[in-house]
Amino acid sequence: MTGRSVATIVSAVLLTSVSACTNFFEVPIETPISAKMDVSAFRRVLVAGFISGGTDDVDANLETVRLLRSQLRSKSGLRVIEAEVLPLAELAADKVKAATGSGGPAAPQGAADPQQTSGGQPSGSGQPAPGGQPAAAAQQTASTDGKIRSQKDLDKYQSIFADVAFWKKIGEEYENPLIVTGTILFTPQQVSGFVTRNQEVYDQLGRRTVVPTRAYMERKGFAITPKFIFIDGRTGATLHSETITEQVLYNAQQNTPALSSYFELMDKILPTFLGTLSTQKIRGTRVLLR
Repeated sequence: MTGRSVATIVSAVLLTSVSACTNFFEVPIETPISAKMDVSAFRRVLVAGFISGGTDDVDANLETVRLLRSQLRSKSGLRVIEAEVLPLAELAADKVKAATGSGGPAAPQGAADPQQTSGGQPSGSGQPAPGGQPAAAAQQTASTDGKIRSQKDLDKYQSIFADVAFWKKIGEEYENPLIVTGTILFTPQQVSGFVTRNQEVYDQLGRRTVVPTRAYMERKGFAITPKFIFIDGRTGATLHSETITEQVLYNAQQNTPALSSYFELMDKILPTFLGTLSTQKIRGTRVLLR
């Protein structure tokens, strides 16, 4: 038997086998992912609150506390403590005032040194003119406003998370739980540029093909950057921290509420957050031929 005859017979057998596989089955599978932290020493968890900023359309502190507590009740073995949400931004501002000896209101946005410029301030009035007058005016506005608009503003409050005595006291009030806190920056975005999109094309015979095309588009949306900090309520020490960034963009003509975008973005972040505390299972499917 020649080599060509053997190849012909093998091809015929394979073709017959494949043609016999007329049934397709989707088999669900689960892949476990181990937790990043060992929380076996804790029985309770307190989602204390977050220092939030970026936009006034969503109270990211309150919404994040509610969302995380709800998720931990159903997907964690820890008992969730129901307590008032801490106004961390106000508490941190008070600590900054006490440390600097300032009697005026806290200025989370402006620079502490009056001689510094505020060209990085999102609420500023443009580039500083000769003489520094616009920078001074922007700094004064930031001091009066006192709102958090950027990561630079959030950085001024970071010292509260290193205050071991403060967190130990909070832990004592709630029987030494695992404390979840951190920062949330939820900001509007507006970008423009070329975007690759798939476009359906039909030829003269009506056959459909998908062709990638590039088009210039203006898009708007939101970006969220939560920093989750896990603190030992027994000692007040930080056990773990993790920062995540997600962004969603829509067509400029699409009017999407800020709260809807917030939940859309947090839906992508929650698996990472939950995976820090407990073993999670990623569900998927595999296709089998029969």
